[in-house]
Amino acid sequence: MKFVLLVEGDTEQRVLPGFFQRWLNPRLSQRVGVQVIPFNGCGEYLARFARKARLHLDGPKSSQVIAVIGLLDLYGPQNFYPSHLRTVQERYAWGQQKLQAEVSHLKFHQLFAVHELEAWLLSDPDIFPIQLRAALRNAANNPEAVNFDQPPAKLLGRLYREKLGAGSGKTEYYKKTADGYDLFSKLDPALAYQKCPRLKELLDEMLRLAQASGC
Repeated sequence: MKFVLLVEGDTEQRVLPGFFQRWLNPRLSQRVGVQVIPFNGCGEYLARFARKARLHLDGPKSSQVIAVIGLLDLYGPQNFYPSHLRTVQERYAWGQQKLQAEVSHLKFHQLFAVHELEAWLLSDPDIFPIQLRAALRNAANNPEAVNFDQPPAKLLGRLYREKLGAGSGKTEYYKKTADGYDLFSKLDPALAYQKCPRLKELLDEMLRLAQASGC
């Protein structure tokens, strides 16, 4: 049995199967798989996700699918939310309802990373280079509260330039695919679960669905 996970890019494809399975499988009677379907950014995701979800939900191997889960960064879709929706809760609820309605299947669940996947990394400053750790201590107390104005990837981009590039004569960048993969391989999902309420909801829902399917 497996989850099919629809995501917006290569980083999610590389890091999420292992990250989710490290948390889920010790809590289940049998291991579950996580098949990731990446898109080329949130624009392509929004244009094609519903068709792709139905292919897996109604296809010949649908009996092996626990659920199809769509996962987007809440920060990502520009010009997607109605302008009067400003808060995390408002945008999350509206986006979830809209995208789930487009698929209209009981086994499709749309969820969001608040505000980006990198928020989960902020839950443990000790996985970062030592020069960045002190600057990340405050964010680690409530990683999902890093806001729309400076979402987690932008925060990391600034700190990599300021803390790693300073005095070296070089410009250091946070490289989403390479650095993100390295950092997620070090991150304990149980720690991120404790500090990120929306991640906790996601993992709890996956666990509930897997157990309901007999795993």
